[in-house]
Amino acid sequence: MSEIEIRAVRYDSLVAQQLVADALADLGLRYGGSGDETPVEAGDFESPSGAFLVAYRGGEPVGCGGWRSHGDAGETAELKRMYTTPAARGRGVARAVLTAVERSAREHGRKRLILECGDQQPEAIAMYQACGYVQIENFGYYRDSPTCLSFGRPL
Repeated sequence: MSEIEIRAVRYDSLVAQQLVADALADLGLRYGGSGDETPVEAGDFESPSGAFLVAYRGGEPVGCGGWRSHGDAGETAELKRMYTTPAARGRGVARAVLTAVERSAREHGRKRLILECGDQQPEAIAMYQACGYVQIENFGYYRDSPTCLSFGRPL
């Protein structure tokens, strides 16, 4: 099995947009609608206030995730658009992307990473908890949704 390679890409790049479209389609199947109505712009993921990363295995894109600044203090990053293609699930891709996102956010001075996750994503919830994330008060676009679970951890 080939090694996972993580590369920073522009959020509006073709590879990022295809993975994001796939991620939203997956979420749409779980929750209905477009999958995620959270306002997101390409500029949210530009240094120094964010980054978007794509995982490759054998030269093929197999996952993605990014972070963007959250709040005014400049110490918190929000994880967005984590996704692993179905064929690559269970092979360490999501953990590799999460580790790379955490590293990038830390290198840009962030001290905490937070995220929103829906209750119909048990595999994601299990991974976040195994990586040290704890449930926090809901925030953001889905803060009032009964299906939203928010997590965070210090970097």
